[in-house]
Amino acid sequence: MTLPQLQDQPVEIRSTTTRPAEPPAIWSRNFRYYFTARSAGLLGDAMLPVAVTAGLVGAHHGAGTVGFALAFLFGPFAGLVLFGGVLADRFTARRMMIGADLLNLTTRVLLAVLFFRGVDQLWQLYLLLALAGTAAAMFQPGAASTVPLVARDVQGANGVLRTSEAFAALLGPALAGALAAVATGWVMVIAALSFGISAICLFALRLGAVPAPPPGDSLWRNLVVGWREFRSRSWLWGVILIWLFFTVLGWGPLLPVTSGVVIPRYGDSAYFLLNCAFGAGTVVGGLLAVRFKPQRPLAAGAVAMLAFPLYPIGIVLGQPVWLLAAAQVVVGIGLTFWSVMWATSVQTQVPGEVLNRIHAYEVAGSVCMFPIGSALSGPAVEAFGATRVLQVGIVVSFLVVAALLLTRPVRTLRRVPDRA
Repeated sequence: MTLPQLQDQPVEIRSTTTRPAEPPAIWSRNFRYYFTARSAGLLGDAMLPVAVTAGLVGAHHGAGTVGFALAFLFGPFAGLVLFGGVLADRFTARRMMIGADLLNLTTRVLLAVLFFRGVDQLWQLYLLLALAGTAAAMFQPGAASTVPLVARDVQGANGVLRTSEAFAALLGPALAGALAAVATGWVMVIAALSFGISAICLFALRLGAVPAPPPGDSLWRNLVVGWREFRSRSWLWGVILIWLFFTVLGWGPLLPVTSGVVIPRYGDSAYFLLNCAFGAGTVVGGLLAVRFKPQRPLAAGAVAMLAFPLYPIGIVLGQPVWLLAAAQVVVGIGLTFWSVMWATSVQTQVPGEVLNRIHAYEVAGSVCMFPIGSALSGPAVEAFGATRVLQVGIVVSFLVVAALLLTRPVRTLRRVPDRA
C-alpha cells in the first residue's frame, strides 16, 4: 500500500478525554456526611424527652412539673420556627444548623451538670429546655432544604433519612430509659457527643453556592415574601390546611388515647411491642420510598394514608395484640411513605432561595398543631369516652384521604425528575 493510499483511508480519532464520573445519586460524599449528622442529631433529640421525664420522676417531681418541662421544650420551637426559616435563607441553612448543634451541645452539657448535681432550681431546667427548643427551631428549616443540595435522588435520600429517623426513634428512648435508671446526666453526656458529631459533619459539607434572598431585605420583608410564596402554591397550602384538621382531630390524640386503652387492656409489654411494630413499619416505609417513585407523589402518598385508621379500628374492635401489631406495621409504612412523598415534593417544587421559609411555614402549620391535638385528647376522653374519640379520629382519617385526592392541585402534582 503506497503513501497516497494511506492518506485516502479514513482515520478514526479517539478522544483521550473522559467525562468526569457523576457522583452517586444518593451516597455521595456530601450525603454521607449529612446522613451521619442527621442520624447523630436525631438520636440526641429522641433521648431528651424520655431522659427529662425519667430524671424528674426519679427526683420525686410530679406530673405537673414534667408537663411544664416539656412545654418549655416544645413551646419555643413552635414560636420561633418561622424566624428560623428566614434566618436560614439569609445566613445559609448550614451555618444555622451548625449553630443549633453547638447550642444543643452546650445545653446538654449544662443539663448533665444539673442532673448530676440535682434539680433543686426548676427555673434552670426550664431555661435550658427552652434553649434546646430554640435550637430545634434554628435547625429544622435547614434540615429539609439541605437534602436537594447533597443528593441527586432527592426522594431516595429522603427515604434513607426517614429510615434513620425511625431507628433513632426506637433506639433513642430505649437508650435514654436504660441510662436514666443509672443517672440521667449520662444521657445528657451522650446526647452532647451526638450533637458534636453532627456539627463536625455539617462543617465538612462542601455545598458550593447556595440560593439566597436579595441582600438588604429586612427580616419582616423576608417573612412576608415567604408567606406570598407559600400562598401562591395551592397544592402546598391545601395540604397544610387539610393536615391541620388531621393533626388536631386524628393524629394528635392517637398516642395518649391509645396508650390509655392499650396499657390497661393488654399490659406494658404489649404496648412496647406495638411501638416497636410501628417503628419497624417506618423502616420498611422508608426503604419502599427509596425504590418506588410514582409520577404523582402526593396522590400516591394519600392512598398510602389509608393505612392510618387500621390501628385505632383494631383497638375499637378489641382485636388481639398480634393483629394490632400487624396494623401498626402497616400504619408505619403508610405514614412514612406519605412523609417522603410530601418532603420530596416540597424540596423539588419550591425554589431554593425561599425553601427554608416555606418549610418553616409547613412545620408551623402542621407539626406544631400536634401538641394541641394531644392536649385536647384528655378533656375529650373525659367528656365523650376513649372509644368515641378514636371513632372520630377514624372518620377524620378517611375524610383527610378523600380531601387530598379530591383537591385537584394535590392530586395532579407531578414528580420532578432526578437531577442528571
